[in-house]
Amino acid sequence: MNPLQRAWYRRRLRDPAFGSLFDPPPADEWISIDCETTGLDRERDDIVSIGAVRICGHRILSSERLDLMVRPEATRAPMGADSVRIHQLREADLATHGLPTLEVARRALAFIGSRPLVGYYLEFDVAMLNRLVQPLIGIPLPNKQIEVSGMYHDLKYAQQPDSHIDLRLNTLMTDLALPERKAHNPVNDATMAALAFIKLKALLGR
Repeated sequence: MNPLQRAWYRRRLRDPAFGSLFDPPPADEWISIDCETTGLDRERDDIVSIGAVRICGHRILSSERLDLMVRPEATRAPMGADSVRIHQLREADLATHGLPTLEVARRALAFIGSRPLVGYYLEFDVAMLNRLVQPLIGIPLPNKQIEVSGMYHDLKYAQQPDSHIDLRLNTLMTDLALPERKAHNPVNDATMAALAFIKLKALLGR
C-alpha cells in the first residue's frame, strides 16, 4: 500500500480508537495469521476461527497467540459437511465457545496492531479478515502483507530458475527441514507459516 492509499484509508477510518493501525510497526515484529472458514468463496463464506502468533526477531512468541472462534449469526449460511470435515469444528462448538463477530474483530485488531502480516496464501485470509473488521473500522486492513509461498518461490527460483516449483505447504516445510503440525488448525497453520518465514528470511538475507 503506497502512502497516498494509506492516507486515504486513514481519513476514512470509522473509529479513531483504531488509529494505531497506522502507527509505525514495532521493529522486527510480525504477526503470522491463519483463518478457518465455512468455505472458499470470499463473498459468501465466513470465518469460523482465527489463529495468530507474534514473531519477534527470530523467535515465535507462542505464549502470545490469538485463538478465537466466531459464534454463528442468524444470517450466516450453515457450514457444509466438507468444511466440518476439514477443520473439525461443528456449529455446536462455535455456538458454545465462539465470541460475537464484533468482539472477535476487536480482539484481532488489538493483537495485530500495525505489525506486518505473514501467512501461507495470505491473500485469502486477509480478504476474509477484511469482511470481519470492515463493519467495525470502515476500511480494509492497512497492514503490510508478506506471502510465505512467494518467499519460497524466490528462493527456489534463485537456485534453479528453470525447474518446476512446488508451493504446497508440506513440500515447503519438508524442503526447509521444518517440523509440521496438524493442518487446518489455525494456530498450527499460523505457527508453520511463522517457522517458514523465519527460515526463509534468513536464507534470502532479508
